[in-house]
Amino acid sequence: DVVVIPAGVPRKPGMTRDDLFNTNASIVKTLVEGCAEHCPDAVLAIISNPVNSTVPIAAEVLKAKGVYNPKKVCGVTTLDVCRANTFLAAHMGKDPNDVDVTVIGGHAGITILPLLSQTDATMTDEEREALTVRIQFGGDEVVQAKAGAGSATLSMAYAGYLFTENVLKAQAGEKDIVMPAYVESDITDAEFFASPCRFGPDGVEEVLGYGEISDYEQAWFDKMLPDLKAQIQKGKDFAAN
Repeated sequence: DVVVIPAGVPRKPGMTRDDLFNTNASIVKTLVEGCAEHCPDAVLAIISNPVNSTVPIAAEVLKAKGVYNPKKVCGVTTLDVCRANTFLAAHMGKDPNDVDVTVIGGHAGITILPLLSQTDATMTDEEREALTVRIQFGGDEVVQAKAGAGSATLSMAYAGYLFTENVLKAQAGEKDIVMPAYVESDITDAEFFASPCRFGPDGVEEVLGYGEISDYEQAWFDKMLPDLKAQIQKGKDFAAN
């Protein structure tokens, strides 16, 4: 089984994902309490922002209920990959389906780190900076364009569909299902981290590494990690109260 949790209020212009915290954190906590009671073995695909905090909230709720399985609690970061593929494909003059950018970290602002150095794209330092920042803050473009009428709904629905379909394929026994997810992880100092994961019948079979990164990406990584860890702690603190 898979439970997809997109519930919550959308962002408005000028808001960050973290501004949604109080409302959406309460919604996620309540829904996950229901999951713990009625479907404790389901894979939870959490879309509700701020994902960097709502996934730790879900984990703490499930721990308190005695049913936490780190293989089955996932933050959906597929939209970051869709944006990275789309923007890089436009830069390269390619079809987005022919581009595959690894995106690691979290799912908000500077915690989103596209590893453009691992692609075969050529670009100047200025182009790399512009692409990286656009991928990190692509959601803001949509929020501003909608002028208060909502956030990225259609693209998030597409990304959620891609993620959920692949989870179901893995549960049905299809092999080599690898996709990014924000999960409990020990590959960095952050307790939760988004990176490629191999999925199987029971959820996340293996949290994969992310390979070599450039000096430019390492600088973003060093800047991002304290922010990500603080957002994780914020979620854990909320769940404890």
